[in-house]
Amino acid sequence: MSLSPRSVRRTSSLQEQAYQALKTAILSGELKPGQRLVETQLAQQLQVSRTPIREAIHLLEHENLVSAESHGSTHVVTLSVTDAIQLYDCRISLEQLSVTGACQNATQAQLKELETMVKQAEKQVSSQPNQLTCFRLLDLDYRFHRLLAQSSSNRWLISLLDRVFDQMQLLRIQTTIHNPDVLEIRTEHRRIYEPVRDRNSEEAVRAIVAHLNASKERVIKEVQRLDCQKT
Repeated sequence: MSLSPRSVRRTSSLQEQAYQALKTAILSGELKPGQRLVETQLAQQLQVSRTPIREAIHLLEHENLVSAESHGSTHVVTLSVTDAIQLYDCRISLEQLSVTGACQNATQAQLKELETMVKQAEKQVSSQPNQLTCFRLLDLDYRFHRLLAQSSSNRWLISLLDRVFDQMQLLRIQTTIHNPDVLEIRTEHRRIYEPVRDRNSEEAVRAIVAHLNASKERVIKEVQRLDCQKT
């Protein structure tokens, strides 16, 4: 569990340590979308005063991971259908640059690592969807797409995608908690990896766009379903 006293070490600023602990808890799903953040409780869990907690929450609000209500309470962000559409539109544009750059610049070591991730995802094909499988696939999906970006050797692209990936992680947790089938990467990643390995940028772009559009459709349907349950 990330929200424990050992999460906050005294070797760096308490604000930074509290920020990292809370961000990890949000992006791992320990703090769930919509969950209220109570400063006194968080301070007690991390064994710090309320000041670094308040400052950490302010930083997370700036990153759109936490939202403040008009009456003063704060919650982990719950993303809307519009948010999902816009995030995927950004990803589709940015990740076309990722695979194009990866086709040109990926090292043999990076290609080998991508292949390993593809095989790890494919091993889950026979597994019944459950929370453990879901989190394994979430981690594999993030690492696969981030390594594609790193393989492009475009540091600005990596920086932009890191911001998008944080929001996407929140969106995936929001949807896969209720429906693990939303995260279906077990066969789709190979279709991206193979043209990158073969340095075929045109086919790699087609594969990444198809993959992200399919993912977009699944996620939007799940967000809409969850919204209907609230009404």
